[in-house]
Amino acid sequence: MAELVNQGGGLKGASQGMPFLAADVGGTHARIGLVSQRPDGARPVTVLQYHRYACAEWPSLTAVLKDFVSQLGGAVQVDQCAVASAGYVLGDAIVNDNLPWPVSIRDIRDSLGIERLAVVNDFEAVAYATQFLVHADTTPVIEAQTPGGVGPVLVMGPGTGLGSAVLLPGKPHATVLATEAGQIALSPGNEREIEILRVLAGERPYVSFEHALSGPGLLNLYRALCVLRGQSPVLAKPSEITRAALDASDAAAVEALEVFCGLLGSFVGDLTLLYGARGGVFLAGGILPQIRDVLLTSSFRERFFNKGVMRAFLQQVPVRLMEHGQLGVIGAAGMYLEGHTAHPPESSATQPS
Repeated sequence: MAELVNQGGGLKGASQGMPFLAADVGGTHARIGLVSQRPDGARPVTVLQYHRYACAEWPSLTAVLKDFVSQLGGAVQVDQCAVASAGYVLGDAIVNDNLPWPVSIRDIRDSLGIERLAVVNDFEAVAYATQFLVHADTTPVIEAQTPGGVGPVLVMGPGTGLGSAVLLPGKPHATVLATEAGQIALSPGNEREIEILRVLAGERPYVSFEHALSGPGLLNLYRALCVLRGQSPVLAKPSEITRAALDASDAAAVEALEVFCGLLGSFVGDLTLLYGARGGVFLAGGILPQIRDVLLTSSFRERFFNKGVMRAFLQQVPVRLMEHGQLGVIGAAGMYLEGHTAHPPESSATQPS
């Protein structure tokens, strides 16, 4: 799940020159950075310190942030924080089913003495940060036959959920559109996928692309294929399915990963057409770097281009794989400095309309 949060009045810049916290919070990891407003090359901020936490090992986001701050020592005082997270703000909470625990804005402010706290969408932050990528930071999945030129940039990636956002170039700043594309109804592209959809639809009233293109989605595909193969599933975690597929030790896992890559190619092609993403596509998320070699040899490319008369358009669009890394932290910090989504001490979050 990834929904745009756009609350209250923006904060145009942090307290002059003071370092602040930036957090990128997903269902599996929380990436925390202490950032300076001093630009680092093309990047709008400099990451002074950085640590990645396993969410399952901590009772709350507040506990994660307190641990990070404790390691800074007393010489550094922070009273501002930018949080990139999937979900939406409802009252005091960031609401998202994919997070391992509820997140209280007030608890973070009170426990850490935070005076200004901003909340932005997780993939919105990653999309914002793609402006500062260099070619060496990414791996080509599909090279464009001819450069498509300047235009919208699509960023999407399967992880605990299926996040997506679109970067719209502009002056003086680019605009980022957060989307709920992962909640679009799953559309099969062949007979086998129709059979899989039939199994998934028997278990839930609505089947979205996120139900197939995510960590839990890979597990759903594997279990559905076990039903179709007339066998009992022996793998219980997405990581186990990935491992079994990569070493070819489980036929259902191998097929599940191939179906995953094919559906991803088809869906990325659809979204590229929907948003007119001439500027290219960046694939992120926690799963794809692990299956890079499979992705490059899978049906992803064929399914991406299989859009009838729009094939020629898609051949102009480069698709590249990137490591998530610090991008969410950099994006959250950069958007905060531009004046996005601040929660001052006395304000309460406004429910999205």
